[in-house]
Amino acid sequence: MAVDELGQDICGVGQIDDAKIALVREQLVSDKMAERLAETFKVLSDPTRVKVVAALLQGELCVCEISEIVGMSQSAVSHQLRKLKDLRLVKRRKHSKMVYYSLDDDHILGLITQGVDHIKEEFPGTYGAFAMPGLEGDVDGRR
Repeated sequence: MAVDELGQDICGVGQIDDAKIALVREQLVSDKMAERLAETFKVLSDPTRVKVVAALLQGELCVCEISEIVGMSQSAVSHQLRKLKDLRLVKRRKHSKMVYYSLDDDHILGLITQGVDHIKEEFPGTYGAFAMPGLEGDVDGRR
């Protein structure tokens, strides 16, 4: 394995497989999709928003309930929910004067579940809201 002067891995052969490169380029996500995916991970990079999403894994909640659960003001929670809603990670439903929030779809559940599966070994037994039936194994519930 070759390394540069900074100790970073580099290609020591300088030979490429043109067919493989062409195939991968055809299947590569578009710039727009890559940007949107990066935005999704960026919004989930905030621990507070992860807690809000974790709370919503349990089901639909109103702002005041989420506020109590995560220990933040309703205004701060509303701000976080707006960011999550803008990227379609959560959705809202109005009922009378109440507004209820829930995960937008099962893709969000899968995304969070796979993230939890990825870090489980580092934090054994500390899953909190993630330690619920269906979230203890892979996305499809296997152990």
